[in-house]
Amino acid sequence: MSSSLAEATLARPKREPAFPVAAVRARFPALKQAAPFIYFDNAAGAQAPKIVLDAVARHLLEFNVQRGGRYPQSVEVDRVIVAAREKVAAFLNAADPNEVAFGMNATSFIRLVSLAIGQTLSPERNELIVTDLDHHADISTWQELRKTGATLSWWRMRDDHRLHVEDLIPLLSERTRLVACTVVSHALGSRVDVAAVAKAAHAVGAELFLDCVHFGPHAPIDVRAWDCDYLVCSGYKAFAPHMGFLWGKYAVLDRLPTFREEFIPDAPPHKIEAGTFIYENVAGMAAAVDYVEALGAELDPDAATPRARILAAMTGIEAYERDLSRAMLAALGSAGATVYGVSDPDQVHLRVPTFSFNLPGVDPAEVVERMAAADIGIRDGHMYAPRLMERLGLALDKGCVRASLVHYNDLSEVERFAEALRAVAAAA
Repeated sequence: MSSSLAEATLARPKREPAFPVAAVRARFPALKQAAPFIYFDNAAGAQAPKIVLDAVARHLLEFNVQRGGRYPQSVEVDRVIVAAREKVAAFLNAADPNEVAFGMNATSFIRLVSLAIGQTLSPERNELIVTDLDHHADISTWQELRKTGATLSWWRMRDDHRLHVEDLIPLLSERTRLVACTVVSHALGSRVDVAAVAKAAHAVGAELFLDCVHFGPHAPIDVRAWDCDYLVCSGYKAFAPHMGFLWGKYAVLDRLPTFREEFIPDAPPHKIEAGTFIYENVAGMAAAVDYVEALGAELDPDAATPRARILAAMTGIEAYERDLSRAMLAALGSAGATVYGVSDPDQVHLRVPTFSFNLPGVDPAEVVERMAAADIGIRDGHMYAPRLMERLGLALDKGCVRASLVHYNDLSEVERFAEALRAVAAAA
């Protein structure tokens, strides 16, 4: 080989391996069991891989006891919880596993943090900023603090159905206590530049609270790169059982006023985990991270650390899901659907494969019922986002239709979806 050819070969970008969607699907028993049914309602809850089902079953069979005892089964519960914190910390790129607290769900953690924030408000710093793109859980909870003297400002999405940081900056001042926003819209799939949000909020001394529930299964989470102060997730959207977790910078959580019994340490994460949480579901969450790691090892055999494997997996998922997004936009266009959110196939990097839409002249409920008859599961309604529906000009009692995909969905399912949706539109 000539030296010039060798240099060109070395300079050639490494070709990314094809995403192994068939192998991925084989790890999710529900997909085979439900066939020919298609799960396109993943924004309401994703399926779990076998490794997660096995972890939950094993915990219930062998270690279904309370933690804190001296006998082997109880000691194992403590070990599982510690290991789960470490795994979730790697999933988030957290600096310290003790920044991760487990509990019921993201909504309850939003409430816990809001009650604590309410105790720290002062006349000089009592303003909260929320958005009209978010799930109602990340709006109503902060609205409640108006009873304790808080004032609210609205960061509103533009007509392109996205939040722009340039619109946030004029709302910020030395009176701003906290900005609360989503990482990606659970309804529209629109992504938010949360690192830029954090920079703007911190410039005036405010904190940033992120609802990361919908983003979790779609792309890498990096709390250190984002520089947020709090973040909540729910396992059930990220291939784990129904549970939730809160992350926060250790110093922020340490000074956060929380309820706790006097015998519980006044330090994270224990001060946040009031009462007993569901240990078997935490074991399942840890196994979900194991699943992600295993996928990352396949996509990048050189990934040598848990975080590197997680990053390889989630980056691969993100790239594959962009192909799904392009295919879905084409499918929706072929049926004449009105798409809410980013609809330009050249801008799919600004969204995840979650699509809210309507068919002209067809009630959303009818669309969903007819698609269900074709063995395709999607959803209709207001998506727990009444202000968003108002911005879209949609009636709250009807709302829109939502189809939401994750990385175990494939292009053949999108083709079936397109065919069925065109049939619904043609019958209108």
